[in-house]
Amino acid sequence: MEIKIKPIGFVKNNVKEQRFGNWNDVVSEIILNKEYEEALDGIEDYSHINVVFWMDQIKTCKIKHQPQSNEEVPVVGILACRCPARPNPIGITTVELLERKNNIIRVKGLDVIDNTPIIDIKPYTPQYDKVEDAKTPDWINKLKY
Repeated sequence: MEIKIKPIGFVKNNVKEQRFGNWNDVVSEIILNKEYEEALDGIEDYSHINVVFWMDQIKTCKIKHQPQSNEEVPVVGILACRCPARPNPIGITTVELLERKNNIIRVKGLDVIDNTPIIDIKPYTPQYDKVEDAKTPDWINKLKY
């Protein structure tokens, strides 16, 4: 089966290459195609959104991976980590919504490089997105965020 995905916009920021570490202070603009401007109506009522993007610079897929090449963490299956070299390079990040102006929204904390295609935006909704007492492996705390 073939699945076709069309970008609805792209990201503008000052990050030109993939990096590890803290993205919390990175401010980006998501510029939606004009045809989707009205699809943003009401988004200003949310403090956070989930941004779904296509990591178009990723050209390889790994089945096993050592997250961030950090020797302090185990090699795990690619679907057991958030590393980019995936079967389908789709990413999702919850970010703070700073403002909306027409077809452009400014966000903080989006971990993507400049010109990354956006494939969807969903509002952060605690009833769906918040997980109480989530379990993660201990090695997660050894990664650089």
